[in-house]
Amino acid sequence: MDYQNLGGTDIRVSKICLGTMTWGEQNTIEEAFEQMDYAVDCGINFFDTAEMYPVPPVAKTQGLTEVYIGKWLKERGKRDDIVLATKATGPGNAHIRGGGPLTREGILQAFDSSLERLQTDYVDLYQIHWPNRSTNFFGKLGYTHSEYKDADAEIHDILRTLAELVQQGRVRSIGISNETPWGLMTYLRLADKYNLPKVVSIQNPYSLLNRTFEVGLAEMSIREQVGLLAYSPLAFGMLSGKYRNNQRPEGARLTLFERFSRYNKPESVAATEAYCQLAEQHGLDPAQMALAYINQQPFVTSNIIGATAMDQLKSNIASSEMTLSEEVLKGIEAIHQQHPNPAP
Repeated sequence: MDYQNLGGTDIRVSKICLGTMTWGEQNTIEEAFEQMDYAVDCGINFFDTAEMYPVPPVAKTQGLTEVYIGKWLKERGKRDDIVLATKATGPGNAHIRGGGPLTREGILQAFDSSLERLQTDYVDLYQIHWPNRSTNFFGKLGYTHSEYKDADAEIHDILRTLAELVQQGRVRSIGISNETPWGLMTYLRLADKYNLPKVVSIQNPYSLLNRTFEVGLAEMSIREQVGLLAYSPLAFGMLSGKYRNNQRPEGARLTLFERFSRYNKPESVAATEAYCQLAEQHGLDPAQMALAYINQQPFVTSNIIGATAMDQLKSNIASSEMTLSEEVLKGIEAIHQQHPNPAP
């Protein structure tokens, strides 16, 4: 397993990060423990979660994922061996603080609750899950400007609140998620202007079906040392090929939850078929090829994989040992030109 520094910090994280958002919904606590045990045995030291998890987000299960991780950390005595990342939820979920914008009070409340569930007194990476302002995230490309409020002042308030947690020694580093180039630039500008902590990571979607990160954020990631933590690298399992020919395997996410339509539109189905055929032509597993592509990108700090079954987890982690040939990379680029970003 390869390791990289998290931004400009001395925190070393594995190239593969263990995603956890199915634990408490599609996975039991016993299955979560099995996944964490196996991941650590494979050299993974980076776990990512969120106060909102599991998904789909509902009041009944909210926070269960962190509870499972907390119990594992306590029982295994592994807290100091794990780089632990979690997130404060943005607006939109009525069962989490009324669904309103994330404020100073909300961040502090969210953080304290996460610490309690995780059974720890610090978090290695604390992230803002998505912006308060209306902008381009969760599949939205077209931008419609809204004078919602002073976005600069709002980000400044968020940064000052995160700075308090860093100064208290309860947060080692901070990050953002589902952000735009303007958002990242503003976090960096305000941190520099007011001598506040700098964000060290940005967690955005990135996969063969969604390479929009490359357009405005990849250069910033490299030049500003704010590496990408790539989520949905298999586009909710689409790129594994398990949904080919209209298949809907029992227990799979797109089978269980019709709301997740972001990655299974006709354009995505066509692109997925092309990528799967390319993998088969070269004797590769489609999922491993898709993950290996992400692992090789210079702006990616860690690739967040998630699985509901152990065979999926083992295959996904094994992608860290794969290096794609120039021929395969050329084939991927050719498909991307024919089917550019079908699932932003």
